[in-house]
Amino acid sequence: MKLYGLEEHFVTADVVEAWKRHDPQLAEPMMKWAIASDITPTLLDIGDGRVAAMDDAGIDTAVLSLTTPGLQNLDAAEAVTLQVSTNDEIAHAVRHHPGRFQGFATLATSAPSAAADELRRAVTELGLNGTLVNANSRGRALDAPEFWDIYEAAEDLRAPVYLHPSVPFPVVNEAYYSGFGEPVNSMLATGAFGWHYDAGLTVLRMIIAGVLDRFPELQLILGHWGEVVLFYLDRIAAMDSLTALRRPIAEYFRTNIFITPGGISSHKYLRWTLEGRREPLGDGRPRPSSRRSRYAQSRRAADAPRRTW
Repeated sequence: MKLYGLEEHFVTADVVEAWKRHDPQLAEPMMKWAIASDITPTLLDIGDGRVAAMDDAGIDTAVLSLTTPGLQNLDAAEAVTLQVSTNDEIAHAVRHHPGRFQGFATLATSAPSAAADELRRAVTELGLNGTLVNANSRGRALDAPEFWDIYEAAEDLRAPVYLHPSVPFPVVNEAYYSGFGEPVNSMLATGAFGWHYDAGLTVLRMIIAGVLDRFPELQLILGHWGEVVLFYLDRIAAMDSLTALRRPIAEYFRTNIFITPGGISSHKYLRWTLEGRREPLGDGRPRPSSRRSRYAQSRRAADAPRRTW
């Protein structure tokens, strides 16, 4: 049985330079972590060093994706240029490490039509396996109709869309995730808490907006055990009689959404989540951790038939 890691982040030098131009003070939460920390060289490595780390952790194949915020904080013209070069770089890594790397396409969501075209190129010409998008695009929630060209292309291609968290909107950060100083503010707004509520609300908005009714074959992937929303489906069912959806909200999670741990290696969450679901493995880190290695090995021996994607 092969073990795949789905949330395997990297960055390119060109994207780093674009981020620096956009945010010279590196004020956006997590930006210093990506650009100016001891993790940066690891993010830049999609070669032999990453493969060695995968071997140490027992990961057979890593599905590479551009780390947050991707290109979604950049202006459209720059993002459109960078989506092409970034996807070419992913494809280059996959060719040089066949069987060890696959890739999720990077998209310029601020230019949805161009992003849909690039997704088609990435899948049909480069051989990538879908796309990873972050939960908002320059302050716009991804349920907005302007983004539906991307979902139409993904459905046509049978290519999954991995919905990754992004930094909440500035007004939300100021209201809920400030007042404690750094690094507490940034971590509260991102990996500790804010990211996950933001991504969970995004997928819930996508369902309520009718994205999965309009594109019933579209497949989404949520990390971090379903980004909180999964554990509130019984409560969210109160919305079923208020919307014009074709099915109860919980049914979309059973038919259109995959769940991955996203670096939270918890058997407690695993037991709570699965109930027959399909559970790819994801770490949310550029290199596998020793904790995930132990978790992954236990997953090989327990409940393996539940992982069917």
